[in-house]
Amino acid sequence: MQLSTPQFTTLADKHLAPMQSGDTGMPIDDAKALRTLMQGGSKTFFAASLLLPLRVRAPATALYAYCRLADDAIDDGIDKAGAYRDLQRRLDAIYAGRPEAVDADRALLPVVRQYGIPRELLDGLLEGFFWDAEGRRYETLADVQAYGARVAGTVGAMMALIMETRSPAALARACELGVAMQLTNIARDVGEDAREGRLYLPLQWLREAGIDPESWLRDPVFNDAIASVIDRLLKAADDLYHRSEAGIAALPRDCRPAIRSAQLVYAEIGEEVRRHGFDSISRRAVVSGRRKLMLISRASSVYLIAPRAANQATEPLPAIAFLVDAAADTLNGRQSARVAGKARRRSFDEKVVWATDLFERLSEQDRLAR
Repeated sequence: MQLSTPQFTTLADKHLAPMQSGDTGMPIDDAKALRTLMQGGSKTFFAASLLLPLRVRAPATALYAYCRLADDAIDDGIDKAGAYRDLQRRLDAIYAGRPEAVDADRALLPVVRQYGIPRELLDGLLEGFFWDAEGRRYETLADVQAYGARVAGTVGAMMALIMETRSPAALARACELGVAMQLTNIARDVGEDAREGRLYLPLQWLREAGIDPESWLRDPVFNDAIASVIDRLLKAADDLYHRSEAGIAALPRDCRPAIRSAQLVYAEIGEEVRRHGFDSISRRAVVSGRRKLMLISRASSVYLIAPRAANQATEPLPAIAFLVDAAADTLNGRQSARVAGKARRRSFDEKVVWATDLFERLSEQDRLAR
């Protein structure tokens, strides 16, 4: 479900005004270019970003734009290894304070400086994109989690830093939430990925279910055996969603609803897969606009959640430990300055009302299209 171009442009003009005016500390020309990147990108990301406070929205958008374009550069390039090396070289330039004349690179520079984003996180992200381009397979769940740590856990860590959340325990939970979302993506897209020659399910689990991975990939059919593997993967995701709750509670109060909404919506994708007997081969699970609206409304309850010491003390998932260590090393002894936002911050109630109206209009648009 997507916004039409006129709707998106109008909303972008209204809600990204602080980014365009330079109130975020980003150069005005780069902010305008970033808005253009956003208009050509994910409308889902745009809608979710509007639940974030203004001080977080612009740097989060800069991060999203860089991630999207880096992924495209490797995935769509003919020379994927060359594209990967080129992105590493451009990261060198960003961290040297001399980004190349690329909108996403120029927009990322003030973000890594302002929030102390360690280079290791972005290196891990690019490595995960390259693993995708290589068509890498994963033997165990731990191997799949290592992939998820790179393509999604890194983003969770960087978003936590942008939200000024800096304890190692909270960073671990943010990374684990990213991994949980990636596991859900994998469970949802099993059939779609297989038809493109990609397989992300643990090979060990497939063999334990009596499935020869290569034979199944040549003829990806749905049966009880593949359903059992998808079921196991969703249970692994559920465990990480549960662990992430303490991390959401540790976020600044005005950041919790957006992240809780994302958590609930992604977990609901897994529930949709379950409702259809784990068949993500012949169909793709979709959460309706009305259901998303209900989940966003439920996210208001995070205002009442207090951090739970037991979950906060949980040892990090081994796959994401290197991300937490990198962030902790960078943050040791560092006092970050907050981005000053001059525009009036909308209350959470105002954001929920706005989101409610948005999803109602999207649902009606989707109904009329059908």
